[in-house]
Amino acid sequence: MPTLPPLPVNGRRRFHMMVKPAGALCNLDCSYCFYLHKETLLDQPQKPQMSDALLEEHIRQYIEGQSGDTVVFSWQGGEPTVLGLPYFEKIVALQAKYKKPGQAIENDLQTNGVLLDENWVHFLKRHRFLVGLSVDGPAQLHDKHRPSKGGKPTHAAVLRAARLLNAYEVPFAALCVVNRDNARAPREVYRFLADELGTYRVQFTPCVEARAFRDTAPGMWPDSARVTPDSERARPGHPLSIVTDWSVDADDWGRFLIAVWDEWLARDFGRVHVNLFETAVAQSLGLPAQTCTQSEFCGKGLALEHDGSVYSCDHFVYPEYRLGNIASSHQAALALSPRQQAFGFAKRDTLPSDCRSCPHLKLCWGECPKNRLLKTASGEAGLNYLCRGWQAFYGHIARDMPGIVAGLPRH
Repeated sequence: MPTLPPLPVNGRRRFHMMVKPAGALCNLDCSYCFYLHKETLLDQPQKPQMSDALLEEHIRQYIEGQSGDTVVFSWQGGEPTVLGLPYFEKIVALQAKYKKPGQAIENDLQTNGVLLDENWVHFLKRHRFLVGLSVDGPAQLHDKHRPSKGGKPTHAAVLRAARLLNAYEVPFAALCVVNRDNARAPREVYRFLADELGTYRVQFTPCVEARAFRDTAPGMWPDSARVTPDSERARPGHPLSIVTDWSVDADDWGRFLIAVWDEWLARDFGRVHVNLFETAVAQSLGLPAQTCTQSEFCGKGLALEHDGSVYSCDHFVYPEYRLGNIASSHQAALALSPRQQAFGFAKRDTLPSDCRSCPHLKLCWGECPKNRLLKTASGEAGLNYLCRGWQAFYGHIARDMPGIVAGLPRH
């Protein structure tokens, strides 16, 4: 049985593991999914499932490895609900078995919502799960990229899940992937999420995938594959584009954020919590970013696959970023290993000079390393594909930020 490593010099041991107990298995066939291809890449079985022994070992190690009073478990996929409700009943029973005195256990579940029924939602309510519900806006935009395995629309099932979650008062956030299509309807998407879904939590994630993402790990692209931001190859839809056709255009991403920000600030400030907006406000107050993508460093959010393999991040689940396996190494040792620390510091340390001299550096920090597909005009690698969009957005909100910050209570 892997043993707990000594405490770090600061006396604290905190890390976060995004667990994929069903591997890449999913009941949807989303065109933009960055994870479905792991079935082939990682040679997963037809129906991957974390074994009872590995599940218990993860829960034991994860609770043991945290030095705080609260331990947060995150369950993702693939689609975790395909494992069935009894599997999750087993999870909470094991958490109760290993919980330390005075320690609080929290769970969050990321789901497409299709399998949620009253039994599921009653369970989520009883055990105080926070749910992330994937939805990309109104039906015509959602269903374009999020069909079932049989090609059927799924929007109605997601709305049904949202109604159930609201009826049982289960807190949930709308997880919206901003792709090439819905990026062009910012107010329509936002108003649907804020008004019709019944949630006050919205998370926007830009859809960006290198064209070769299925077989080339992030950061492993040859310099010949990088282009400058003004190249036509930096546009989705171009026959020689470096990104997939469904990736959001960088300029569209900026326009999307600006339009939604203006709508949010005018009508919903303080009522609807938008992750990217609130983290920008927090950073303007000198507080840490609330999202890993806008943080100076990363590496605290690792991924655990169904077979016990640990990877540096769920966007870096490739053989090159495999740290080890919890069957033979304690996950705390893997999470705090020199290799993983180097991965986290690289977010800042590999920034090109254009980023280091950017007035928005401390709001962006180069965003997610997996999106650093471009090179600067001087030929330096590591520029973020979305840079133009982020610059437009941060430049736009700069005019509003002093008033927002001045109006917030100070504690």
